[in-house]
Amino acid sequence: MDTIRTLADLSIRRGCAFAALAIVLTMMSLSFDPALAFRAGGAMAALLCLGLALAGWWAPQRDMRRTELWMLLRGAAGDPFRGAPRGEVQALLAAVLRERLLWHAERVGLAALALGFLALLVRAGG
Repeated sequence: MDTIRTLADLSIRRGCAFAALAIVLTMMSLSFDPALAFRAGGAMAALLCLGLALAGWWAPQRDMRRTELWMLLRGAAGDPFRGAPRGEVQALLAAVLRERLLWHAERVGLAALALGFLALLVRAGG
């Protein structure tokens, strides 16, 4: 179970890292207006949070064999669920993926709130 959770985190964090790179580069390109940069960063982080929450909501309906988590599991352990009932495997992977997606969505949501608060502080101070 810990291996599944670790690989789910790896998969989600890889995607979040690419999104964070795009957010940071956009904020840097708007650095001429710090309030605008923080506001844009907060809005994009909120969109990322929404995307993660929606992915978590849809996780139980997805075929887990078509996810990055499944590919990582096969690479780490060959065929880890050989002989196990398909429905149970799908349910286990979907539950873990949903939990981890929602956990990451909460953290990104907090970052979006922090960026929005910074935008307010910069606007009030400047």
